[in-house]
Amino acid sequence: MSKQKVTGLILAAGKGTRMKSDLPKCLHKVCGVPMAKLVADSLIAAGVDEVVILVGHGGESLIQALGHGYKYAWQHEQLGTGHAVQCALAELGPLDGTVMIVCGDTPLISTQYFQDFLKVHQDSERVCSLAVAELPDATGYGRVVVFSGEAKRIIEQKDASPEEKQIGHANAGMYCVEGDELSEALKTLKSDNAQSEYYLTDIVGYFDSTGRSVNAFISNDPAIMMGVNNRKQLAEANAILKKLTNDRHMLNGVTIVDPGNTYIGPFVEIDTDSIIEPGTHLIGRTTIGKNSTIGPNTRLTDVSVGDNCFVFFSHADSAVIGSNVKIGPFANIRPKSLLGDGVRIGNFVEINRSHLHDGAKANHLTYIGDAEIGHETNIGAGTITCNFDGFKKYRTEIGSDAFIGSNSTLVAPVKIGNGAIVAAGSVITNDVLPNDGAFGRARQENKSGWAARWREIKGNG
Repeated sequence: MSKQKVTGLILAAGKGTRMKSDLPKCLHKVCGVPMAKLVADSLIAAGVDEVVILVGHGGESLIQALGHGYKYAWQHEQLGTGHAVQCALAELGPLDGTVMIVCGDTPLISTQYFQDFLKVHQDSERVCSLAVAELPDATGYGRVVVFSGEAKRIIEQKDASPEEKQIGHANAGMYCVEGDELSEALKTLKSDNAQSEYYLTDIVGYFDSTGRSVNAFISNDPAIMMGVNNRKQLAEANAILKKLTNDRHMLNGVTIVDPGNTYIGPFVEIDTDSIIEPGTHLIGRTTIGKNSTIGPNTRLTDVSVGDNCFVFFSHADSAVIGSNVKIGPFANIRPKSLLGDGVRIGNFVEINRSHLHDGAKANHLTYIGDAEIGHETNIGAGTITCNFDGFKKYRTEIGSDAFIGSNSTLVAPVKIGNGAIVAAGSVITNDVLPNDGAFGRARQENKSGWAARWREIKGNG
């Protein structure tokens, strides 16, 4: 029996009609991550060598959203879980080693559970292991007949007799099966049941009837049974995973001021002594360094934040933020932006595809797009880099220790040298050499008595 390779097969082809959504069920997010991705990444963390996701309804959307880090197979017609696995093997060919079959709508199953399940199966040296939940009330689930630690057969709820419905062992819908025996068992499936479907559960009875016992991996953890089938269950799963995630960070030395109103994705990393204020959303692969304060009311998606930062009442997406940086309130840091150490970004400032080097400042009402800003350069209030002419984007380059006066308009492509000063209210269309002063505004003219005469004309009109 080969134990060299482990393949994770995720069943994610169902339409999920109870979700009442055009979105494939397994793409609905729990703590900001599609359910199928949560399952896939937990399998990989548990030691699975390769993940195959079986798609059907909305499969193209699911593949596009999850990306190319996994293999995919198709179930074009949904005829049951057994048929789903048959479709996967028909497309991919026989799978070597151990195949771990799981559902894509069970986002709360932990990496540790998958590790334990796989190890118990491999240690048992049996052809198949079945995940079983021991519940006080198993209504709604398939019942597992267990004897001396072995699963004998599974009876679906709709096919169970009144006596069988009293069984407390529930099928958790997860299997570890050796590849050769899986291919053999799938050929024996029949659809003579209440739903006229090919049940994967029937492989348990087949193995038992042919003298190959099935190991029952029994757990009393209700999380392994929590499939998400409607919006209510989706909200419940969100709440559970949110609490688990927040608790983990707090136990690791992070202060979360109000855990009930703080939303942290499962892949977020936060270093010690950082503080997360209420109303904050940390999403994707966001990382926060030491001694930083994030929030209140801040949303960071796939953002790297250094040590000793303060980001509040602001939004950032796919950006890199150095250490000792202050951002907010009401700042918007857009993708492909890089803020060096000691940068200051103030109220109503937007940064887009730009690099602000160490110590640069833009404190008020400013748009910086497609720009390179040198270290210790100050960008005055109301400054705009005009990076788009309606057809193409152009870059603005500003050197170090420069000063850009308030209400300046920098029409790209343009370069401003080190130490240059741009007068307030200027429109700059030509390059400015280092240490030069640039004045790009009309000359002021004061007309004596003009205001009084103007009021007299208007008043007589």
